[in-house]
Amino acid sequence: MIFSFMTALLQAENLKKTKGKYFALTDDNKQLILFCTKPSWKCLSVRPVMRRCTSLIITAAEDKILVADKSGDVYSYSIIEPKNAGTVELGHLSLLLDLALSPDDQYIVTADRDEKIRVSLTKAPHVIVSFCLGHREFVSRIVVIPNFPDLLLSASGDGTLRLWKYKSGKELHCFQLNHLNIYEATKNEKKYAVSRIAYCCEGNYTAILYDCISAVSIFQFDASAQKLTFKQHITLNHKGWDVAFEETGGLWVLQENQQIPLLFYQPEDGQWQPVIDKKELVKISKYVRDHWTVFEGAMDKESCFQNLYKASFDNMSIYLKKKEERLQKQKNKRKDPQYESSEQTKKVRIGMLP
Repeated sequence: MIFSFMTALLQAENLKKTKGKYFALTDDNKQLILFCTKPSWKCLSVRPVMRRCTSLIITAAEDKILVADKSGDVYSYSIIEPKNAGTVELGHLSLLLDLALSPDDQYIVTADRDEKIRVSLTKAPHVIVSFCLGHREFVSRIVVIPNFPDLLLSASGDGTLRLWKYKSGKELHCFQLNHLNIYEATKNEKKYAVSRIAYCCEGNYTAILYDCISAVSIFQFDASAQKLTFKQHITLNHKGWDVAFEETGGLWVLQENQQIPLLFYQPEDGQWQPVIDKKELVKISKYVRDHWTVFEGAMDKESCFQNLYKASFDNMSIYLKKKEERLQKQKNKRKDPQYESSEQTKKVRIGMLP
């Protein structure tokens, strides 16, 4: 529930300025909660979901909510009929970690534990348009770039940030995050797994939050070269939980600290500078502190993805070692006088058979 609740806090003020009429979230009790935000906030429905949700998104037409769960299925829930049960749209054979929609709602993109990004037709999800293949570990986050709707950003446990033409499955750019050398001692790819991605159309900026590093890295998308360029690194004093952009480029960060739960950075001359007296920052920070018990379940967790990495086994060396031990035992038996006597007795008995 932590990230759904936090996202609601960060976006509540901005919803007043956007065209969106609905807001949805899921909680740890396997419930899908739908709100209407205009003219005022109102809870429309609380519906049960089959399994715990890993990601959800509202269609641009605001007629459905798509929910991905841990079993690998995607369900759709009607907004027009807020009491109706969900309908299965598609399924993976692996845990789903994220899903996204193209801005025109024509394509649904899903990312799973088995390194795959799948692109399907929204109206006929059984029709697979393409696969974006190239990651070597689970795909943790995907984002269709709003102002470049044919392009997709993805992040993975392999420590890479990749850019795709997702309709054809073509990879355009791969950025190795461990090349940033955030910490000289941290070369392990697992440390550079990305837990959150935020995108800002104003300036084409992307902010990523790491799973095991208390830091935010900001990139800029170069449309002409079709690649990502590193712009800035922001070090956090505590583990980061989530990150989000305002429309104007302001950057919000939620961190694991009750006294200072929220940080805000304002862009100035291409660099993000901390701001401490923003009115919304003071207001929302107080609200988070007053409801800190909601976040306590996520405290002191080293990694969100530690159980998702592929386990490697050297089965051949184990087999050869056991085989050598077995052959050695047989060799030692042959040298044993009792073994030779037993073998001679067997031969005599065989010779006496009629």
